[in-house]
Amino acid sequence: MKIGERHYRTLWLNANERSLDVIDQTALPHALVIRTLDTLEDVAQAIESMVVRGAPLIGVTAAYGIALALLADSSERQLEAAAARLLSTRPTAVNLAWAVARMRAALRDVPASRRAAVAYEHAGLMCEEDVSQNEALGASGAPLIEALWRDRGQNGSVGILTHCNAGWLAGIDWGTALAPVYKAHDAGIAVHVFIDETRPRNQGASLTAFELAAHGVPHTLIADNAGGHLMQQGEIDLCLVGADRVSADGAVCNKIGTYLKALAAHDNGIPFYIGVPSPSIDWSLASGALIPIEERSAREVTHITGLLEDGARAEVALAPAGTQARNPAFDVTPARLVTGFITERGVARDTLELRALFPEKESP
Repeated sequence: MKIGERHYRTLWLNANERSLDVIDQTALPHALVIRTLDTLEDVAQAIESMVVRGAPLIGVTAAYGIALALLADSSERQLEAAAARLLSTRPTAVNLAWAVARMRAALRDVPASRRAAVAYEHAGLMCEEDVSQNEALGASGAPLIEALWRDRGQNGSVGILTHCNAGWLAGIDWGTALAPVYKAHDAGIAVHVFIDETRPRNQGASLTAFELAAHGVPHTLIADNAGGHLMQQGEIDLCLVGADRVSADGAVCNKIGTYLKALAAHDNGIPFYIGVPSPSIDWSLASGALIPIEERSAREVTHITGLLEDGARAEVALAPAGTQARNPAFDVTPARLVTGFITERGVARDTLELRALFPEKESP
């Protein structure tokens, strides 16, 4: 997608064709900073610190992390050590474990002399697959927005509420839940996106608002607790969110606060859709109750970082000194609150239809 007049992806190979360049998402929206990751540890720390974040992006970044590790030592022992380090970074998004497992399977029987080269090839393939999957997901979901627009006689815009960031910054390009929005907007369908700020890391305010503005999509930032009120006032026609993991029973793990939005949407009769490419579906996990929920630093809740009038960045305290805080990063929305799943192969209303779209993914 575009920033200014230039098309960007969230990551790409450096000019040396070995190191990985990434957009530092902790610097957005106030600065566009490109970081170069030269080692496995660089990649692991970038994932842990959320320099890169978003389930699809984490997965592809981890794949390149394995490739970087094998440059230094292409042994199977190094492959397993790299896999273990990456799996320790963030537990909730299934794409990371999926990508690591896929790389291990692809590389284990490759001769050591070829292992690094094949790792780069396979990571590049996964990168391109992510782009094509998410663009196809956008094409699957855009008709839902168009139907709402036509129902209103093409008069006014379709109000869409989203939570956290599930746009191109969360993947390589296009994104998941926002891909249908981009497709609809580009097709001339009037949309207006209401963006939850998404405390405590404010990915809605800093990332979703940034990328929608760059693409020219009309949007309004709202406080996290304003969504239910706007639903009651008739300003929201559709909720679109992403997923860090969908379990086999159709439960959806996404950024903390998603569950509350789903409850409000259900109470107001508003469709609640999940944009989820197939690598984010965990067919091996029977229940959403089994999804590991990452708990991040309490400081993210008690403090906030922003831009001062002189252009400097500063962290300020929100709570009294010594205040105890909890910071679960995700919650789980039960399948009964989900209207449907938008995937690269179409829209499924429930888990039976979801399995029918991906028959080859059945759990063993």
